[in-house]
Amino acid sequence: MTNTKSSVKEVIPDIGGNFILDENVIAELPSESQVLEASSYGTSAWTRTARIAVKQRDGTLKSYFLKCATEGGETMMEGEFNSMSELYKLAPSFVPRPHAWGKFRLADPVTHFFLCDFLDMENEMPDPMAFCANLAGIHSNSVSPTGKFGFMVPNCHGKILQSNSWDEDWASFYTRLLVSFLQIELEINGPWREYEQAFEVIAATVIPKLLGPLQAKGRVLKPSLVHGDLWEENAAINLASGDPVVFDASAFYAHNEYELGTWRRKTIKFGRIYFNQYLRHIPPSEPVEQWDDRIRLYSLKFNLAHMIGWPGAPFVREEIYDDMQYLIEKYPPEPLA
Repeated sequence: MTNTKSSVKEVIPDIGGNFILDENVIAELPSESQVLEASSYGTSAWTRTARIAVKQRDGTLKSYFLKCATEGGETMMEGEFNSMSELYKLAPSFVPRPHAWGKFRLADPVTHFFLCDFLDMENEMPDPMAFCANLAGIHSNSVSPTGKFGFMVPNCHGKILQSNSWDEDWASFYTRLLVSFLQIELEINGPWREYEQAFEVIAATVIPKLLGPLQAKGRVLKPSLVHGDLWEENAAINLASGDPVVFDASAFYAHNEYELGTWRRKTIKFGRIYFNQYLRHIPPSEPVEQWDDRIRLYSLKFNLAHMIGWPGAPFVREEIYDDMQYLIEKYPPEPLA
């Protein structure tokens, strides 16, 4: 009888525990490598993670980082592999090199994995100048394969499936993305009439007034590759090189300013100095005078994601509501004739 694991905690045990590596993961390592050790490493809200120490064919030692997930794991792991691969093509010193994603052979429930280089990292805020130069380089140099906004495979923000199918209209794309997150958030945290009514006005009136002008009057809005979840828990310093590094991407092609929406959240450490450094490389889109309001609008999606991931989080729903009220007051519906 086949010996399978009964849970993801058996596939990768608690922090510090060693385990036998699944043969499908071993198959993705360089040929003739010898696995010296596989041990759980680090913490993750939705997955289990591990470090794999390997002796390569030439005798040199190398480490890999393994992430695995059960429920929704296929979309999460395939999405992260493709997200990190697209970023790595543009900025290989800024992103751990991705190697593979796949499915464990012996695991029940079904478990999927993502494999990349292991980097020794310091969990400190990266240098704003170097960090923003790298980020702006990705935004500037990326080219959407379709010329549209979206991504080539489904992926997740954390564990939340993103609505990321291709769309040539950015306002339409962002409306769809925001509404999908709102629907999930309401299912988890419950109804709130005034909150839901405010979102209706945001979708029907504010988004067209704030995002519509980006592609009006002959303006062309470039779809830029974004990391998609760029907060301090997904950024660090590579101890070997001293360079900033990012990980846990949920990438797609977006308006580059969307990336900055999460930095506006009250608890996020990417403060004004990062905004200022970023704007040295890429100035605000036209209309420039709406830049701050667009960042406020984009922050709604990231606050919704927080409420989905951490239900009942204090004050965040109120922050979302207050931001919507501010935007509605500034960009009100047209009076009825």
